[in-house]
Amino acid sequence: MAEKKVDTAELYDKLILSMKAGNYSPVYILMGGEGYYIDKVCDYITEHALTEEERDFNLTVRYGSDVTAQQVMDDARRFPVMAQRQVVVIREAQAMKDLEQLEKYMDKPVPTTILVVCHKGGTIDARKKILSKAKAVGQVFVSESPRYDSEIITFINNYLKSEERKATIDKRAAQIVAAHIGGDLKRLTSELDKVLISFAPGAPRNITPDIIEQKIGISKNYNIFEFRDALVNHDAVKAHRIAKYFDENPKSGGFFALIPQTFSFFQNLMLAYYAPRPINESAIMSQLGLRSAYQARDYLTAMRYYSAKKTLLIISKLREVDARSKGLDSVNTPPGELLQELVSFILY
Repeated sequence: MAEKKVDTAELYDKLILSMKAGNYSPVYILMGGEGYYIDKVCDYITEHALTEEERDFNLTVRYGSDVTAQQVMDDARRFPVMAQRQVVVIREAQAMKDLEQLEKYMDKPVPTTILVVCHKGGTIDARKKILSKAKAVGQVFVSESPRYDSEIITFINNYLKSEERKATIDKRAAQIVAAHIGGDLKRLTSELDKVLISFAPGAPRNITPDIIEQKIGISKNYNIFEFRDALVNHDAVKAHRIAKYFDENPKSGGFFALIPQTFSFFQNLMLAYYAPRPINESAIMSQLGLRSAYQARDYLTAMRYYSAKKTLLIISKLREVDARSKGLDSVNTPPGELLQELVSFILY
């Protein structure tokens, strides 16, 4: 069975709720591959743990490439100036050469200091003492990108319906955006904000596929979601037509936008074949960690056209085409031809 993924959004909500209640920890290690939530937590602390007047003397921001662990500890051990607390932030902490030396500070953190360590691009080795010590005295928050379209769509809906934005998006528009942009939450929120500012003040803010096409530039008919739908339903004409559009319109993302999404789908389809019998919507949802029965139905439909053996061959072909597109084996086939070759292999 697929490993259950921790819901970063839920962890974020709990963390913010705790801080809203005035419960700040002396140490926060914020780490992971998704920078969006790391920045959100750090920004909340810097904006709310201190008043605007207190920040001048009690907010210290350092960057990992320019600071040592000793300098950070010296900053953290200072006392606040005419304030209840001070905040010390290390941005880009992954660039610190001696980051692990901060474990010494975790032995006896200063209660009037909030130390925030922002480690992006991955996580600190779980075996390192700095993590276990940080957990004992503070918070360790791991920020991960959404793995499935259903999770991305949930994020999109929650982001738009917030009190700040009060907007909605229809189901197909959300699917198009999720499939095209994926789990890059910074880019995703930037694109959604671009759409929101286009609405007239006071006008209803419901985002449709037409608006997505106008404001973000994702075609409502020629996009990654529709391409995958064509493959799922074995619609050769539609799949070839979309592949041709992507080749002729580089701004759509082209070959390099379709390959990762297509690989991900067939990789999950292969996993779905290992779901407990009988293979139905519930079994696939459990096997793949899905929350949407709608998404599970896509895999059931695909199973009608692609056997487990064929799925393995498709995965192998995707790897081959990806390698060829990067110049391996000295094959200089244009991306458009490679894409049409791949579509033909998948469907025939």
